[in-house]
Amino acid sequence: MPKDFETAGVLDHISGLSSAEDIFTYLLMPYEPEVLNVSRLHIMKRFGSYLGKADLSKLDADETFLAARQCLKRAYGDFLESTPMKEKVFKVFRDEEEKLKARFVGLDSLKLATD
Repeated sequence: MPKDFETAGVLDHISGLSSAEDIFTYLLMPYEPEVLNVSRLHIMKRFGSYLGKADLSKLDADETFLAARQCLKRAYGDFLESTPMKEKVFKVFRDEEEKLKARFVGLDSLKLATD
């Protein structure tokens, strides 16, 4: 495990990193460049969401590192078998799905025109 979190916290160090690759490297997480190139923003947003939901307040530095690594592993795993369109991490994808649902006309709602 990297030891540079001793001067700054693990989360502070992660927030100072400049790329997804740097975060994966820091958290010692292997990744496929092809997956990261296609879904990088989605993975990072999901990672942030998972970190935000994790209760890290009572963890020491080692436990925080492992928890952050687990959040990244989970976020990355979401996109190994799925796609950004299916996962709908960003609002634009959710909004588009709602528009499509609103345009859908079910057969049971159609009526025959009578003369």
